[in-house]
Amino acid sequence: MKNKLLAAVLILSSVGAYAQVTVAAKAHALFPAGKPTWESVKAGAIEVYEAEGKNNVGFNAGVSVKVNLVGGLFVMPELYYTTFTNEITVTNTTIEAKTNRADLPVLLGYNVLGESVGIFAGPVASYYLSKDNQYEDFRENAESNFTVGFQLGAQVKIKSFIISGRYEGSFTEDQRDFINSNTNTVIRYDNRPSMLMAGLGYQF
Repeated sequence: MKNKLLAAVLILSSVGAYAQVTVAAKAHALFPAGKPTWESVKAGAIEVYEAEGKNNVGFNAGVSVKVNLVGGLFVMPELYYTTFTNEITVTNTTIEAKTNRADLPVLLGYNVLGESVGIFAGPVASYYLSKDNQYEDFRENAESNFTVGFQLGAQVKIKSFIISGRYEGSFTEDQRDFINSNTNTVIRYDNRPSMLMAGLGYQF
C-alpha cells in the first residue's frame, strides 16, 4: 500500500511539474439553438450572423483556469454568472421567464495548434440563483435549483485575447410550470434550453 501511495504521489508531482496553469476572464453572448447536431449548430450560427447578434437571449461572465497537461491535453474548470430570458408562447400567451444561475463547466480539451487553437468538451453544473418568478398573473413553480448539462466548443488565442464559440445542451430537461393565480392555467416549459455561445476573453 505504501508503495502504491508513493507511486501515486510521484505521478501527481511529475504532472504538476510539467503542467502550465493560466487564468483568464471570459464573457459570452447567449443565443437560442436546436439539437446538438452539426446541421442544427450550423443553422443557428448562420441565424446569429444574419441577425447581427440581435437574437441573443442573455450573457454570462466569469473566470476560466486552464491547466495544460501532457500530450497537448488540458483541463479547464470555469465559473460563470449566467443570465438569460427563455420566451414561452402557449395559446396566444407569451411569457418571458428570466433565469439567473451560477455555472461550473469542467472541460477536457486538446491543443490543436499549440496555445493558438484548442477544442474542448465536458459537463456543466448549474445552480439557479432565483426561483418562483412572477410574470403578470403567472407565478413560476420551480421544483429543483440544480441541473447538469454539457458544453462543447473551440477557442482561438491571439496574444492575450481569446475568441471562443461553444454549444450548450442538457442531459435532462428542467421542467417548470407557470401557473396563473386567477385561472389556474398552467404553462409548462423547459428551463434549460440549448444555446450557442460566442465569447471573448483575456488571459492574465
